[in-house]
Amino acid sequence: MMTGPAPRATHGPHCCGAPSDPMPTVLVRALAFTLMTLSLATLSAVPLSAQADRGLAWRTGDEAQAIERRVEALLARMTLDEKIGQLNLTGRGDGFDPQWVATGRSGAVMNFIDPAEVRRLQDLVQASRLKIPLIIGLDAIHGFATYFPQPIGQAATFDPRLIELAAYWTARESRAAGVNWTFAPMVDLTRDPRWGRVFEGAGEDVHLATIVAAARVRGYHRGGLGTSVKHFAGYGEAEAGRDYNSVWIPPSKLLDLHVPPFLAAIRAGAFTAMTSLSAMNGVPATADRPLLTGLLKGRLGFRGFVVSDFASIEELINHGVAADGAEAARKALLAGVDMDMFSGLFIRHLADEVRAERVPVAAIDEAVRRILRVKFHMGLFDAPPVDPAATAGQITTQPAREAALEVAREAMVLLKNDGDILPIRPDVRSIAVIGALGMIDDDWQYGDNVGLPRIRRPTVQGELARQLGPDVKITAQAGLTTICGTEFADREATLRAAREADLIVAVLGEECEFMGESASRTRLDLPGVQGQLLDDLIATGKPVVLVLKTARPLVLTDIAARVPAIIQSFHLGSQGRVAIGEVLTGRVNPSGKLPMSMPRSVGQIPVYYDQLPTGRPLRKGERYETSFVDERNEPLFPFGFGLSYTRFTLDALTLDSASVPLNGTIAGSVRLANVGSRDGREVVQVYLRQRVGSRSRPLRQLRAFDKVTLGAGASQTVRFAVPVEALGFHDDQGRRHLEPGLYDVFVGTDSRAELTATVTVRGRVANND
Repeated sequence: MMTGPAPRATHGPHCCGAPSDPMPTVLVRALAFTLMTLSLATLSAVPLSAQADRGLAWRTGDEAQAIERRVEALLARMTLDEKIGQLNLTGRGDGFDPQWVATGRSGAVMNFIDPAEVRRLQDLVQASRLKIPLIIGLDAIHGFATYFPQPIGQAATFDPRLIELAAYWTARESRAAGVNWTFAPMVDLTRDPRWGRVFEGAGEDVHLATIVAAARVRGYHRGGLGTSVKHFAGYGEAEAGRDYNSVWIPPSKLLDLHVPPFLAAIRAGAFTAMTSLSAMNGVPATADRPLLTGLLKGRLGFRGFVVSDFASIEELINHGVAADGAEAARKALLAGVDMDMFSGLFIRHLADEVRAERVPVAAIDEAVRRILRVKFHMGLFDAPPVDPAATAGQITTQPAREAALEVAREAMVLLKNDGDILPIRPDVRSIAVIGALGMIDDDWQYGDNVGLPRIRRPTVQGELARQLGPDVKITAQAGLTTICGTEFADREATLRAAREADLIVAVLGEECEFMGESASRTRLDLPGVQGQLLDDLIATGKPVVLVLKTARPLVLTDIAARVPAIIQSFHLGSQGRVAIGEVLTGRVNPSGKLPMSMPRSVGQIPVYYDQLPTGRPLRKGERYETSFVDERNEPLFPFGFGLSYTRFTLDALTLDSASVPLNGTIAGSVRLANVGSRDGREVVQVYLRQRVGSRSRPLRQLRAFDKVTLGAGASQTVRFAVPVEALGFHDDQGRRHLEPGLYDVFVGTDSRAELTATVTVRGRVANND
């Protein structure tokens, strides 16, 4: 079964004992969506010892009640300064004074990865009056010492088990070093590849993003690492893809597209949430009480605490909504921010604000209560301090490396393979690996934790040599002076190596400043002179295989017309070079799928697949239609696309019933066959569309998928089930609609799914207001 029942949001506790501020006209009580759950068989791939771990979870029943009593008892003993200290997150780069921990002026720290340093901080806690444990945070986004593919690459696996596995091992290693909190997962929907943080999310589709969000939270928590789901809300909608830029999102779009991944993370047990760095509809998220208190803490029932993003409280002054630090601190706290990351404004101003009666003590107490509650539920009060002597044996372990390789194998997307040039044929006797990215043996990744043990693997050249053996000559030339590709290096030697080879493997892409915060791009071509280098390689007349290591989709229109084979690998982590070698040589059959559409040109952006229809759809022969005069409408490669070394067919789409009630399920089956000569994995994707509604509805939306393994010549009937409730939507007054009528069902192996059926949903219109 592809999907499970949809959970509902519930009301949660409110600040200061008063009802939460409602988000204007927005009611999300009935916000519903579908979560994919992991079966017992899925969990079997995780070591038995891990399955036996209790991990982290919100405690329930008597345990939860006991925690509340402990929270209130501790809160009653705290001075105002100690309370405000719990709201202060600081760490390296902030003039950090360890005595802040001993005197109760810091409730959390970040960016400490040396277990000996962490132990010293934990010892200082024991010297403090109340001995309240520290939350120790880090951007463990896709690894700690063993790196996994970046989150967008993990999403390309379309396999929740592997996504959970990556988070689990990241958590295990982080906890071994004393880190107990990660600023992940990022669940922002990303539809503009110009934005530099695309790689941290799951792409353009809300259903996939929702499943990925829940899987990552489960994995982190099972490994013992607390989570901070971010960035609430709408950060990925930055205008023009320019980081920190304004965001304009109507309530309907917020509730239907941006909230579901957060709700999935909350339902999976996320302990904390981080605010967005941007202003939505003119109000910075860090000062948006209807958003943080009314929606997140109120309607969505979030029980954890809210942390600002880095210095975003102080940035309220730049936004023009606060005149000074005192006003910024006051506005952020009263909006619902419980912890200040690095601005220092809470610790500097809140006591004075309380004494001046501009901030009620009850607001401070509510923030502290939430932080203490998380610390108790995470088990920090009872956890032993980190043992630095034991850390080395618990990171970069063989099981972690094996897991990283398994995920990397599934994350690569085969975009093109004309003439079945891949896998490398037996008659290829010489290969030239070209590109600085093909020469590195380091573990460089965004968020690299410098100073930790490094896993150094052979280069792509070395891996091909190892896997193909001595009968195939492998040569390599960087062709570029740096991995960023800004200048040529020994151009003649590079071209000579290319001309003398039977096959050229060009490993190109993005590195350095081309990903992360403040790394937006206006052009989506290969950076530097890499495009010219590729032109030179193509001009040799030798077949070229392009391996792309990028953090986002690039515009490949011209390249795809001239290169016979392209693999989108994203950044694959510690075992990426091994996985690349295995895919090139055919030891592994690629099965990744694009989590974002790849545009033909920057001018098409946004080019996501689930757009609304227009009044003048594209029709052959029509002049006045929704189109460009200089470009096609469709992307170069659509969402969900990815080839294989074998060939799959889909047929026999059958629905269990042609008519279902509003409280029913649209269920059916399709036959998947592997008609090629290799074993492989294929993702069966189910999309739905409401034909006629009270509002214009997307042309199609992903509602279920299943990744299926089939041997050569085998076939399998794949079942799917989509609760009708998951098809609801909101209007701009926040009312949720679930409507009867005709719905189209599309099934395929990417978002162009061509198998179709129609189902009638019967019943009375259901509006929840």
